[in-house]
Amino acid sequence: MKKVLAVLAGVFAVAAVASAQPRAFGVRAGYGGEMSYQHSLGADFLEADLGFFVGNGLNLSVTYDFVFGSVNIFNFYVGPGAQLGAFNGDKGMRFNVGLLAQIGAEAEIPSIPLNISIDWRPTIISIGGSYWGGVALGLRYRF
Repeated sequence: MKKVLAVLAGVFAVAAVASAQPRAFGVRAGYGGEMSYQHSLGADFLEADLGFFVGNGLNLSVTYDFVFGSVNIFNFYVGPGAQLGAFNGDKGMRFNVGLLAQIGAEAEIPSIPLNISIDWRPTIISIGGSYWGGVALGLRYRF
């Protein structure tokens, strides 16, 4: 478990210094808590989340989000992604891999470098069926 956490921390460290394009780092909270990183790719963005969940589990989710509309400070997005997870189940440590979709809205506060988002992320997991997710609230600092 410590090795998995070390690898995931390394992935986030490399992603954080990989480019000089606009990015944001913060938290995403719903069923559990996640550290969240966004990297702008023109109008669209890549999002990576490292989550710690109720029930002694963690996962790494990555989505490519397409911004399909903007109104004032709000951006509306949708995108596909993938998830890799580990959790402590009835039979010990178990792993899962899944495909996910994300749909949401984000507000970029112009006077301070802050993003506030709300999204829904249904997931199809290769081991154990599907997870329709819940709504999550994100709060990220833009830099």
